[in-house]
Amino acid sequence: MRRTRTPRALLSALLAGGALVAAGLLPATAADARPQTEKTPASDGVLNAMQRDFGLSEQQAVKRLAAEKQARTTEKRAQRAAGSAYAGSWFSPKTRKLTVAVADSERAAAVRATGATVNLVDRTAKQLDAVQKRIDALDAPSGVSSWRVDWKTNRVVVEVLSSHQADNDVKKFLARARKAGPVTVRTTDHAPSTLSAGTVGGDPYYTGNVRCSIGFSVQGGFVTAGHCGGAGQAVNGWDGSYIGDFQGSSFPGNDYAWVNVGSGWWTVPVVLGWGTVSDQLVRGSAEAPVGASICRSGSTSHWHCGTVLAKNETVNYSQGAVHEMTKTSVCAEGGDSGGSFISGDQAQGVTSGGWGDCSGGGETWYQPINEILNHYGLTLHTA
Repeated sequence: MRRTRTPRALLSALLAGGALVAAGLLPATAADARPQTEKTPASDGVLNAMQRDFGLSEQQAVKRLAAEKQARTTEKRAQRAAGSAYAGSWFSPKTRKLTVAVADSERAAAVRATGATVNLVDRTAKQLDAVQKRIDALDAPSGVSSWRVDWKTNRVVVEVLSSHQADNDVKKFLARARKAGPVTVRTTDHAPSTLSAGTVGGDPYYTGNVRCSIGFSVQGGFVTAGHCGGAGQAVNGWDGSYIGDFQGSSFPGNDYAWVNVGSGWWTVPVVLGWGTVSDQLVRGSAEAPVGASICRSGSTSHWHCGTVLAKNETVNYSQGAVHEMTKTSVCAEGGDSGGSFISGDQAQGVTSGGWGDCSGGGETWYQPINEILNHYGLTLHTA
């Protein structure tokens, strides 16, 4: 592999919007980041980004990150306490509290004992998931944007493009969806699309004439979006040199893939901050709750932050539906596909698609990282 840049520039270039696939040492900005404690739960760069994107003071950002970290722990305990009555959970940035929906009043006390706020509901998460799976089995027309279990309303929400809500095929789909279980229909003006792009400059990886972004380093390679390439396709780095091949890829249905790494390239557990924030070390993959802050790194629009809006959403792209996605308020643009979503120092998922851009705003979905690791039997490379 050519070595025509300084070690730091080379390192940044090879990150390509995700965990580093590199020939070099850890970037000084990541290696020298201040220790993360309860009082300082993230680097200065992350805190600065949260102040910029959420309008927070540094103290407010610190408190929010600490509360989100506690919420991740509470969520696991609360789910065990709720057992089969568990019906979902969400984090409130305003109160910095985790709410857990429970479908059995007899389990409420045990859930409250974990520190969570309890919301009693009629249907369990398992029952609502079954409704969503019945809808997943339907053939959705292009006028249907997405559908998901909405834990706050204890129903399944189906989003329809406002310009297509009068279409006969949309009406027929909604009639069949309502027969599957409790459904609420909402309209949207934005159709989801994947975020790959043609070959342009920057710090990407390439498959043919498609540019995408690296997600997270795993032992032996990296994970990314499935729509970026099929199994067996060759992958080249920012300098055109060969990295490896797609070892597995799934799209639609899922939107994930993994690429092996060799030919002088190797992996380190870093997500590029693109100069907006310090490059971030990856220390695990604990799942952030709905309502938590989250940031995304990609080779086109670089580093942006937002909030987790929903989980387990089915997104109906023009190429077909993709299941079990997480929806966020983070913007993204073409070429960001496959890039990393991270909450604090915890890997969350790889960028799939969305609507809008980082000038006018938008929403983006990601495929959760733990699903990808489990499917392919991969091990996340952590610091």
